[in-house]
Amino acid sequence: MLTSSSFVRSLALAAFAALSACATQPPETAARGEIFDPYERTNRSIHRFNLGVDRVLFRPAAKGYVSVIPEPMVTSFNHFAENISLPGQAVDYLLQGKPREMGYALARFVINSTVGFAGLADPASDFRVPPVDTDFGETLHVWGFGEGAYVELPLYGPSTTRDAIGVVVNLFTNPIDFAPTRPVDNLGLYTEIVRRMSDRGRYSDTVDSILYESADSYAQARLIYLQNRRFELAGDDEAAYLELYTDPYAETGSDPTTDPYIDPYEDPYAE
Repeated sequence: MLTSSSFVRSLALAAFAALSACATQPPETAARGEIFDPYERTNRSIHRFNLGVDRVLFRPAAKGYVSVIPEPMVTSFNHFAENISLPGQAVDYLLQGKPREMGYALARFVINSTVGFAGLADPASDFRVPPVDTDFGETLHVWGFGEGAYVELPLYGPSTTRDAIGVVVNLFTNPIDFAPTRPVDNLGLYTEIVRRMSDRGRYSDTVDSILYESADSYAQARLIYLQNRRFELAGDDEAAYLELYTDPYAETGSDPTTDPYIDPYEDPYAE
């Protein structure tokens, strides 16, 4: 029988094997910040499935949640979900070689879990402990793994090969999941669902405009996700982020107002 540590080690090895086996973005397209989407047909099928689930289930549930539950309680539940994730974030910061951020994550967890009523409040911010936010996808980025192909995950949404592996690994690397006295199995997963539901309800108009009012919601969601994710990983290196979005006509001297170009929002599979 596998122990917890051996299971996590086996999971990590499987994740790295999957990462190396997946389609690799050519270096020249990665340097130009182009979108690498070799699985677009499959991704679009999953996107249509996710739209159906959102329209029938998640969207009405999220809107009902934020309309029925008082706003202070929604905020408290979000604090609780964030607090539950902090030990796992501390592990990721350790793996990234960032001891200061790891200390912030642990300090926030200790303060909010005690003074903050098990994480329902956020006194750590009042004590000026800086907020933190990381995941195993960022850890892989720090270790030098490329972004990989764009993928849309069922029920989860936009991601990349690297971040998809990060999502799976983070499900099993939070130290709370190995605590013998945890009150509920998969507590971190449940709280993350509640957090995403509150975000879906709070920003419903914006999300609806992307998913249901865009000419091509798949291309729009893909572009927004990649831009935001690349900006997060660029950190303080603004130049590195800006280089991902250089003018494609700058080197060729072409005039974008007269030269033909491919519409990035056109659905190539539309009938």
